[in-house]
Amino acid sequence: MQACIVSLLFCFDFNPFRSFFMKYAILGDIHANLEALNAVLADAKQEGANRYVCTGDIVGYNADPKACLQKAKEMEISSVQGNHDYYAAHHDSVESFNPAARHSISWTRKQLGIFDRKYLRQLPMILDIENFTLVHSSLESPNRWNYVHKKREVEMHFRHQFNPVCFFGHTHIPMLFIQKQDHIEHLRFDSIQIEKGAKYLINVGSVGQPRDRDSRACYLLYDLQKEIVQLRRVEYDIKTTQKKIRAAGLPFRNALRLATGR
Repeated sequence: MQACIVSLLFCFDFNPFRSFFMKYAILGDIHANLEALNAVLADAKQEGANRYVCTGDIVGYNADPKACLQKAKEMEISSVQGNHDYYAAHHDSVESFNPAARHSISWTRKQLGIFDRKYLRQLPMILDIENFTLVHSSLESPNRWNYVHKKREVEMHFRHQFNPVCFFGHTHIPMLFIQKQDHIEHLRFDSIQIEKGAKYLINVGSVGQPRDRDSRACYLLYDLQKEIVQLRRVEYDIKTTQKKIRAAGLPFRNALRLATGR
């Protein structure tokens, strides 16, 4: 009888055991790089991922913003809003950006349709899923797009983090901060075992424009059952992405940096 009840529960959306078997692919900073996104999605599927989320910046820098948005919709990727997503969907001044980013945002705005901009505008700044949180920059002031890599910035973030784990992006460099009581550790990582009583702030790196001297597309897998976060690196067709950037008239530097991961 008990076995029958469990079998029935697995047939319905209200199944209380469902999240226990979830394996999340955590993406970030896709930046309109379709070749990298497709490679990451294929790898995540092969690794058994059954849910997909994103820490923002689906668009920007590279030449396939519409295609990446369409893929995000098709795959039902739950995403927060990144700064490039915000500025591509609005007409706010981009004078604070460096020249390459400013040019890229202006170009991206021209590629997006009404529904693309609406989709980006509706993305939340913060998203809680299961036992973890997504934000693009910092929970302290998510709409200010602060870079989080110094002790003071991390401390301010942790004051606003209530879930055990928070994934973020923006810097394009995978890294880990662990808070145990009043002590904060800053580490590089390949795999993390989530421990009770600690808080984790984890940068997912970048799918579409890595900046840690590794040109491969980068993302994370989060196995909720084992409570393990794994860093994944995936080869993709960089040359095709570079050709698209040049053909679109985007800054030449956007293409060059893909080969060096810088």
